[in-house]
Amino acid sequence: MYHHFVSRPYTLKRRAERQNETRQRIVDAAIELHQTIGPAATTISEIAERAGVGRVTVYRHFPDELTLAQACSGQYLAHNPPPDPERWRPIAGAEERLRTALRETYAYHRATQAMFSHVLADARDHPVMAPYHRHWRRAVDVLVEPWPTRGRKRTSLRAAIALALSFDTWRTLSHEHGLTDPQAVELMLRLAQPRNPER
Repeated sequence: MYHHFVSRPYTLKRRAERQNETRQRIVDAAIELHQTIGPAATTISEIAERAGVGRVTVYRHFPDELTLAQACSGQYLAHNPPPDPERWRPIAGAEERLRTALRETYAYHRATQAMFSHVLADARDHPVMAPYHRHWRRAVDVLVEPWPTRGRKRTSLRAAIALALSFDTWRTLSHEHGLTDPQAVELMLRLAQPRNPER
């Protein structure tokens, strides 16, 4: 009798651990496929095969595509967090703040290009990407703050900084035009800075 009461919680705990391990294998498999062939080409069958489980098991843990995408995105961003714009705020000089931000951002784009080159091509407007886009909009807010421009100039500055931070911009400069990250940073700094009107 005593053995029965001791073994049942242990059995339930072990079952829960196995379920968590299975769930983790599924998420890891999906992330790996998203980085190599992209979300659009990834099928549940391929995820199941790579995770060593059946399709039914995948659906048991993730009943729809959104719940699986959210799990993958959450884990990937937890392991690969983008630069924190709040760390740039103490930099008073507008140009130096932007330079620091671009350096950190381009290093991040380079480190995560395998994932985001596929994800932005396949799922740019997917609901699961909303936090990613929101993050970079907040980054633009922080970088626009110290510039004294107003009105249309500020609107143009905001657009220029958003363009400079974009993964697509970094990829074009780096992959298509062969610029190093420091060269790309200096180029975008020159393009983003407000210009005085001609006298």
